[in-house]
This record gives sequence, C-alpha cells and structure tokens, in this order.
Amino acid sequence: MSTEKNIQEKVRLHPRNKNRDRYDLEALLIAVPELGEYIAPSKSGEDSVDFANPLAVKFLNKALLSHYYGIKNWDFPEDNLVPPIPGRADYLHYIADLLSQSNFGTVPTGNKITGLDIGVGANCIYPILGIVEYDWNFVGSDINSESLEAAQKIVSSNPELENKINLKIQEDSKSVFEGIINSDDQFDFTMCNPPFHSSTEEAKKGTHRKVQSLSKKKIKTPELNFGGISSELVCEGGEHTFIHNMIEESRMFSKNCYWFSTMVSKKSNLKGIYKSLSMMEAIQVKTIPIGTGNKSSRIIAWSFLTKEEQKLWRENRWKAELED
Repeated sequence: MSTEKNIQEKVRLHPRNKNRDRYDLEALLIAVPELGEYIAPSKSGEDSVDFANPLAVKFLNKALLSHYYGIKNWDFPEDNLVPPIPGRADYLHYIADLLSQSNFGTVPTGNKITGLDIGVGANCIYPILGIVEYDWNFVGSDINSESLEAAQKIVSSNPELENKINLKIQEDSKSVFEGIINSDDQFDFTMCNPPFHSSTEEAKKGTHRKVQSLSKKKIKTPELNFGGISSELVCEGGEHTFIHNMIEESRMFSKNCYWFSTMVSKKSNLKGIYKSLSMMEAIQVKTIPIGTGNKSSRIIAWSFLTKEEQKLWRENRWKAELED
C-alpha cells in the first residue's frame, strides 16, 4: 500500500479522530510489545501490521487504546469481535456533532450526558471512547452474559471507566430497548452497530472475501470476521430486520431519548429504513456519511421530540452542564 493512498484513507476520518495521521509504530510497540511479532514490510517496503491476522488486529487496537487514549487494560476472549478503533471513534465524534447541532454549536459533555450502546459486546469500545473523548456516561446492553462479564472486567481494570458505565443484560433476544430503558430514564442518544449477516454461512463468506483481500496468500478457512461470536455478527433477517425492529421499538420510548441512531452498512437497506421511520412518525431523520479505508457506511439518526420538547431537553440537561 502506497504512502499516498494511506494518507488519503486517513483524511476520510473525522477531524477530531486521534488516528487521522499515520500510526506511530514505535510508540505502539512500546505500548504493546507483542505487536512486534505481526509487523513486516509491505509491498512498498514500509513496516505494516498484518491486518489479515486477527491476533495482529487485536494487539494493534490494544496499542491504539493504550497510546492514544490512555486505556492500559483492554482484553477479552479471542472469540469475540475485535473492533477497528478509528472507525468506532468516528461514530462517537459524529454523535457529538449531532448533539452540538441541537445545542447551538456546542458539544454537551460531562456526567449529565448519557448514551445507550445497544450490543456493547465484550470489547465495550463505544463507552470507552465516549468517556475518554467527552466524559459521557453510558449504559451498555447485550444479550450475551459472558460478553458483559468480559466488558465488566475491562471497566473494573481501568479506574477512569469505573462509575461511568452501567452494563445491563437484555433478557429477550428479540427486544432492543424494552427491558433496558426504564420509564423514567433519559438518554441523550442511543447507538448501535447491528449484526450484519442473516446467517453464519453468509458471515463466513463475507469474512473470506475480506481476509483474501488483505492477505498475501490464500487462506481457506479464515477466522470469522477477526473474531466475533454469532450474536455479534448474525441475527434472523440480518441488518435490515434488526434495524426495522429497533425503529419500531424506539417509538415506544420516543420521549426517553433525544436521538436514536444506528450504523447502516448496506446501502440497499436505506429505502426500507426511511419508510419505517416515516411509518413510525419520526420528526427528524439525519443521514451521516462515515468511511474509513475502502469502506463507506452511514449513521442514521432519528428523533421523535417536537421543537418545544427539544428546547426543554436542552434547558434541563445540556445548558446546566455548560454553566458548570
């Protein structure tokens, strides 16, 4: 990969993303020495990480969190999903921009701001990044108790995360918000990186294509999406059905949240998503392009609050924080 192309890819990241510049490999190796086993010259002759190897990706992301974000203890079972830190950080930054657009250009920060991460996973990455960058509080939900146990170990191992993240089990695998949002809860935003595939076989095929494009040699049976248990990658009906159910259920909690949001990987799902949002009578809908490397995606955000309700929300929650 040429240096020029690498720089072009980085420019696609959000202006506040800590990884817009090329990785400082020397600093990353100091943070996580094990990463050194997975660095080799690329086609251009420059040192590069073996992105086709799931362990290499995990060590890279551990190093990124340690060096750029100050999170020194981040570990979870190897069969869980390894998230790309720069892309996950971008989602948080665009959510911050969304809040600022509703707050006269100022990003509301601090303890009074609470986000809900649907499918927090063992890696707990969205709450971690949101706390480091904006000092927000989080609730993280998941249908897998073992994933929550792993996430809790991360929280307990990093003092800056304690008392900032509340992890909750979703007892009903077919529900999204019900059983997680209480009647008196108020969330400034929700976020979600929904299961992408409708079957394990579809997930394996997608992983095979991805790994072959990254690897210099043929790999017959690549590890599933750089880790990832079935609930992280697969659900009945895939991304389309999951998001449709999320939108339908969000209507029930329309006054408990300012902005609902989700990642949408498949462009072909957008038409149906907009139709669902119209049917649920969402008052505001925003589409936010997001892209890292060769991958382009988007965030869909929606709100049911009227202008008067938005005004009261800002005055009761955000303005008080600004005055502090």
